[in-house]
Amino acid sequence: MTNHNEAAGTSGDSDISGRGRHAGDSAGHAPSGHSGRGAHDGHDLPGQHQVTLRTPAELADALPYLLGYRPEDSIVLVALHDGERRGRFGGRARLGIPAHADDWPSVADQLAQGLVKGSERRGARPESMVAYLCQEPGTGESGRDVMERLRPLAQFLRTACGRLDVPVIEALCISDGRFWSYCCPGQGCCSSEGHPMGLPGTSVLAAAATYAGLQVRGSLREFTARFIPWEGAAAPEQQTALDTASMALVPRILDGDGRAEVAEETLGLARRIMKRFADAPPVSGTRLADLRDDGLLQHDEAATLILGLQDRTTRDRAAEWMEGDEAGQALRLWRALARRCVGPYGEHAAAPLTLAGWVAWSTGDELEAREALAMALGADPDYLFARLLHQACNEGLDPESIRRCLRAERTGRTGAEAEQPSGPDRPTPRDVAEPPGTSNRRRRRARTAGIGTPRGSGRPSGAGSLRRRRPTDEAAPGGEGPGRVPEAASERARGRRKGGRRVVGEET
Repeated sequence: MTNHNEAAGTSGDSDISGRGRHAGDSAGHAPSGHSGRGAHDGHDLPGQHQVTLRTPAELADALPYLLGYRPEDSIVLVALHDGERRGRFGGRARLGIPAHADDWPSVADQLAQGLVKGSERRGARPESMVAYLCQEPGTGESGRDVMERLRPLAQFLRTACGRLDVPVIEALCISDGRFWSYCCPGQGCCSSEGHPMGLPGTSVLAAAATYAGLQVRGSLREFTARFIPWEGAAAPEQQTALDTASMALVPRILDGDGRAEVAEETLGLARRIMKRFADAPPVSGTRLADLRDDGLLQHDEAATLILGLQDRTTRDRAAEWMEGDEAGQALRLWRALARRCVGPYGEHAAAPLTLAGWVAWSTGDELEAREALAMALGADPDYLFARLLHQACNEGLDPESIRRCLRAERTGRTGAEAEQPSGPDRPTPRDVAEPPGTSNRRRRRARTAGIGTPRGSGRPSGAGSLRRRRPTDEAAPGGEGPGRVPEAASERARGRRKGGRRVVGEET
């Protein structure tokens, strides 16, 4: 089982530390009562010293700083390198805890293999692991009950890593403000009731992170809420608007002239809304900011944009808003559109989520990029652009190669438009978008856009609804045709193609 709507945290070897006075040594003495679990160097930024974590309590406190947020209902694996000397932190991987225990063995295997193989691709196989299980008690449960219920999952993780010759040297359960060690030798050092977590921000690592200007960005639930579709009273109104837009736009998209016109209308509307966002007064806090943006975007506008972005060529042109003043407003718009993909239109969120992930990555926010791209794969596990970007981001590649490609496309298109003749000899939008002799390409694009029924809508397939089909071999990157630019650039950034489905949540 692959949990496609979850994602990993911060980049693998990006380390946090204090500067000078916050530095700890790198001695490898085992903490008292926990034989074999030595000190672990925390993160180190270029030119800075390290923070050494010596106890399970310090490891538990470090988790939000390793990921950049507080995980919830999560399995987290953290790779350790240089085990003989200091146990330097490496890659991190996170997945949601499956509700059914039958899925635990396969999830443990996939998570362990994904992290180990990802680390190997970067030339540094882990020597050991630290595992975390984070879940709050359910109704009638205590933190200890959670710990006991998840004990088999901890054992599956230890076994899966052991089969790869990467031992788990510490496995912690964090629940209800307390933590337990599954690796305690049972010599009276650990209470059956667990140990209380320290006050947030009071540990050595917290002080070092604060000194370095880094912070934990809330909980995972708060973080992903910016992308989750509405479920309140406004959701039915938005679904009605999507149904109406689908009936109006699909026949036009399938027509050669109409498709180019819909693309221009979609991009023009997006620009107007971005300008509207830019002119709106600022507010404090992400929740209020998102509510402000929701109020500035009408149901019919959101529906038109969501349906228009299902066309790959239109989406690729929208991806050009990736830097400068455009990037911030575009990111706000893509978040807002993802929240409007309600009910049976959940699969349509793959496009705005992928655009949000791309803009976040392009502007340096890898944490938001990974979450958005993983959620895009949750909406559509085979969405090619999201899959390539997620892997490239996780592998620590530079997005500049994709930016260069998009800049060139934008410049070339602007130049071509400026050279078009005016008057009766001016080519039609169909001629501009697709030169003569490209009827096969046009039919291929129609297949890529796809006609079908949104999942669960109960409406018949046909001209009444637009749903993007899974990418085919014809639509896969490998050329420079329309609708392929970001995907082809993503392939070049990675430098190679990799077959098969990957574990979403892999972080290296």
